Amino acid sequence: MAAELIATTRTKKVYRDGDKAIKVFNADFPKAEVLNEALITARIEETGGIDVPRVLEVGVYENQWSITFDFIEGKTLQQLMDENPDKLPEYMEKMVDLHLSIMAKQCPLLNKLKDKMSRQISEIEELDEITRYDMRTRLDSMPKHTKLCHGDFNPSNIIVREDGSMCVIDWVHATQGNASADVARTYLLFCLEDQKKADMYMDLFCKKTNTAKKYVQSWLPIVAAAQLTKKRPEETELLQKWANVCDYQ
Repeated sequence: MAAELIATTRTKKVYRDGDKAIKVFNADFPKAEVLNEALITARIEETGGIDVPRVLEVGVYENQWSITFDFIEGKTLQQLMDENPDKLPEYMEKMVDLHLSIMAKQCPLLNKLKDKMSRQISEIEELDEITRYDMRTRLDSMPKHTKLCHGDFNPSNIIVREDGSMCVIDWVHATQGNASADVARTYLLFCLEDQKKADMYMDLFCKKTNTAKKYVQSWLPIVAAAQLTKKRPEETELLQKWANVCDYQ
């Protein structure tokens, strides 16, 4: 059976070949980043207790670097939310619980979240030098934790099987760090699509963990600034707005 194209992004294409998913990167995509993604995902696998696709092979597919994973049959949580809006509270609760189960783990060989964000903030062209300095100072003052952080935890990266079990994909941005920073990133990703969902997610997390909402919100400017380094035009306006917010009432 010929491989079937199932997804396309700015940097890659994903094919299904039977029970395998082949992520094929653009020709100009750095080899080091391909190998790094495979390494990070393998380390998440080895952590145990997290449902992730196994890395099966790193190789070349039609003259371009590729990573082959287990193919996970099912629909993304995003698809289910779109198809069943009446079930949104139920889906959101399951998503928060899944996020909490991930953040209960530790993976000490991963990069530290604060180190990664500091590098990202230093590279931001959209913010002036004084703002970048303020961001790095604020980041340095935040509590240091070593919880497993996905880095791009959103409904499109959660595949729900027919039996209801959930598999989390795309671990390339995973780090070890502060759970509230990871929640702040998920909140911002929701904000780009739907403020109601963003607020629902934040409220559920804070309720389940007895975390002050203002504490999670204090991460938003830093996370928004770091997200600007991805240079996605459709996100720039909102992220710049959040990056320039200093205090929350």
